[in-house]
Formats: sequence, C-alpha cells, structure tokens
Amino acid sequence: MILSWSLFIFYLLGTSYLAWLGFRRTKNFGSFAIGKGDMSPFVVGITLAASTASAATFIINPGFIYVHGLSAFMHFVVAVGLGFCLMLVLLSFRFRRLGEKNKALTMPHWIGERYGSKNVALYFAFINLFSLAFVVLIVGGLSIVMQKLLGVSNILALLIILGFVTSYVFVGGTYAHAFTNTLQGSLMLVVTLVIIISGFKLFFQGSPGFFERIAAQDANLVAWVNPASNLFNSVFSIYISGFVIGAAVVCQPHILTKALYVKSDRAVRQYLIVAIIALVIFFALPLAGFYARLGLSPEQLVDAATGAFRQDLVMTVYLENAFPGWTFTFISIVLLAAGMSTLDGILVSLSTISANDLILNLMDRFGKQRISEERRLALAYKYSHIVLVGIAATAFLICINPPKLLGIFGQLGVYGMVVASVPPILCGILFRDVSLKLVWTSSAVGIILHFLLYFFGARLLPNSNLAFANPGVTSTIAIIVSLMPTLALAWLKSRKEFSKPVSVRVEDC
Repeated sequence: MILSWSLFIFYLLGTSYLAWLGFRRTKNFGSFAIGKGDMSPFVVGITLAASTASAATFIINPGFIYVHGLSAFMHFVVAVGLGFCLMLVLLSFRFRRLGEKNKALTMPHWIGERYGSKNVALYFAFINLFSLAFVVLIVGGLSIVMQKLLGVSNILALLIILGFVTSYVFVGGTYAHAFTNTLQGSLMLVVTLVIIISGFKLFFQGSPGFFERIAAQDANLVAWVNPASNLFNSVFSIYISGFVIGAAVVCQPHILTKALYVKSDRAVRQYLIVAIIALVIFFALPLAGFYARLGLSPEQLVDAATGAFRQDLVMTVYLENAFPGWTFTFISIVLLAAGMSTLDGILVSLSTISANDLILNLMDRFGKQRISEERRLALAYKYSHIVLVGIAATAFLICINPPKLLGIFGQLGVYGMVVASVPPILCGILFRDVSLKLVWTSSAVGIILHFLLYFFGARLLPNSNLAFANPGVTSTIAIIVSLMPTLALAWLKSRKEFSKPVSVRVEDC
C-alpha cells in the first residue's frame, strides 16, 4: 500500500507540474477552449489517442470480452476501430479549415457558424450535456481501480479523482489537457504493450489451444456471432453497428475539435499518423478479456459489497493475478491515467460548450442588452469554470450509487449525442449548401429514435431479433434511418445547384 500511494503521489505531482505549464499559456477563453493553434502535431496526436482510449478501453471493455467472447472483441476492437479511424481521416482536414475560417471555439459554435444560426448552436449545446453519461462511466471505472489500488472507499476515490482532474482543468484548460495527456498517453502505450504481451504465453501452452480452451467453457465465446448474447447476437449488432458507431463517435467534441489545435493541413496529417498508430495499439488491449477467461473464475469477480457478479472488475482482478505486486501497482496507476486523460478532455469540452454556447446564447435570447464580443469571451471564461465545478459535483452524486453496467450507461448517453451530431457535421463538411431545416430534422429524428428503440424496441418490434439492449444497435439504426435520406437529399440539391446554367451579361463580355 505504501508503494501504491508513493507512485500515485508521484504521478499527481508530475501531472500537476504539466498542468501548471498549461496554466502559464492559458490567458483567455480562446486558449482555455482550444489553445492558440500552436501545439506540436506529436502532442496533439498522443492527446487524441489518449482521449479516445479511455477508461472504457482500459477498464470496461475487457469485461464485455470476458462475458460475450469473440463477438464482443470483433465489435469493440475491429468494427469500431475501423469505423473510427476512417471517419477521423475523412473529417479532420475540412473541419479544421471551416473552423479556422469561422473562428470556431467549440463544436456547437462550429455548427452554428457553419449554418449561420445561433438557435442550432444552442440546440447542440443542450445535446452535448449527454456527455455527462461518459463522465460517469469514466469516474465510476476509475473508482473501481482506485479502491483496489489504494484501499480507499468509493466516496474517497470519487473525491480524489474528481477533485484532482477538475482542479488541473480549472487552471490550465486545453493546454493542461494536452500536456498531461502527452505524459498519460506515453505511459498508456508502454503499459498496453506489457498487458498484451502478458498473455502471449497462453497461446503456446500446448494442446488444446488458446481458443479451444475458451470453447471448452462455452462454444459461443469463440463464435463470430454469439447467439446466446443479449448484446452481440447478429452480424448487424456486431459488425455493422460497430463500424457505424465507431465512425459516429468521431463527432464527439473532445475528439474532432483536436483539428483546431493546429494551423495547417500538414500538421493535421502528422498528428493523424501519430494518433492512428497509437490507437491501433490501444484498441488491441481488450485481448486481456480473453486472458482473464482462462485465468479467472466468475466467483473471483463477485462484488464483496453486493454479492453480485461485476464484469467491470475483470481488468483489475486479472492484473492483480497476472503481475507481481509492484508491477500491478504501476500498471494500475497508468489505468488511472488512462481514464483521467479522457476525463479532462470531456470536462474541457463540456464546460466550454455549456458556457459559450448554452449560457451565453440563453443570455442573448432573453437578456435585455446586447453583449459585446469582448465581454462575451470574458463571461464565457468565467462561466466555464463555474460549470466545470457543477459537472464534477453532479458526477460525484451519480457515482455514489453507480449504474449496474457502467459501459452501457455511458454508451447510451454518448451515442445519443453523436447520433444527433453526425448529420450537421457530416453534411456541413461534405456539401457547400445544406438546408438547416433538413439537418435539424435529421438530428432530432435520430436522437428520438435511438432512445425510443433502446427503451421500447423489444416491445415495439418483438420479432426483429435485434439486440436493443446494445446502445450501438439502437444508435446505428437511428443513424441509418435519419442520415441516409438527409445525405441523399443534400447530394441531390448540390447536383442541382451545380447543374444550373450560368447567365452571362453583355456588359461582362
């Protein structure tokens, strides 16, 4: 326990120093929200990868592989990974150009400027509040690791996590997020490789082979489609929904806005190369779920407090059994860093969006006096800090009694947000002239359908055989239904505009 606390305090001190460097470069709301466009592509690439590979990748997803087997691995690792990387490359370049042109500071700000509407920016500021579900997922997952590592209660773990991360984001904003993520991401890469290698010996332990031993427990665990799973029981729920939702989650504010941290397409290209190489390594981490299948019994994953099986415990219990004490301690510290690296990015985006696009837009709408641009930025800077504290307090209250499946809870909220965000972002990047009513309708239909199917899909469509308990399935259906007609109509309109004859006046000749 002394070693655990010593390494953890050392990590806190190192991160605090980097946050202080961020504080020195944060002068106003613009630098707090996205920096000054002067960050190194390497720093942005590592920050992007670390922000993406969150507590879900490091702590939560191996539990899904343990319970559902190969089908879950193909969903979370292969399908989601391919969709994410392809969409990231497709969107980043033009998103940066349009953001630079419109001087956008947040995702709703970008959407509002792209479509020339403060109302649509206000709408997406509200939609972004669904990110709070992901905050709960990360904080809840980190609390599980911290309780095991430091021997503290859930409440004390929550206070340490939220108090520390909120504090350094409070003082350093985006620069603190980027600088600390460079350290956290580098540590995460090392530890990911160590964890992946730790199970290699299981592939060479004679006969029967690795997957044969897993199949001996349950043949469905090595099936490409798991018919016994309530989440991954069809090609659609595993592969199609994984690819679609992997592409869609790129539209999260703390991911796509990384393109605004730099000032050239060359820098975007460089940071994408760094990010994708790191992501390929990170996405392989859930292999540990298979390793745990061969090394842990379900009885070892029972919550001592409730007596219930907890798949969220898979990663921490596996590490505790696979590594000696000091190595387990170091790896666990890095797992905490992994969660914090995503948590700080989401806190920056949530607080800046809530201040700039929600509170100030509401003040513009209902206030009696027009606020000057200088005053707006000063107020946004102030309110972003107040909102930051409010988000931390809300997450603390929810995590005192966390949801049973943190992964599902987090996915439900985040996927709802990205379902709503994909139409305006994708259409705004792909087409020059898009109807605001069209993308607004598509966004609203998508998010309503996502939640409707998740909560009532099994009742409304009892014979569909779709895994409505999987938020990836409901969000994919919502995206297909709402986005495909929108893209078709936007394309037809762009073709019509392009084919209009150009009139030439005599005076111009």
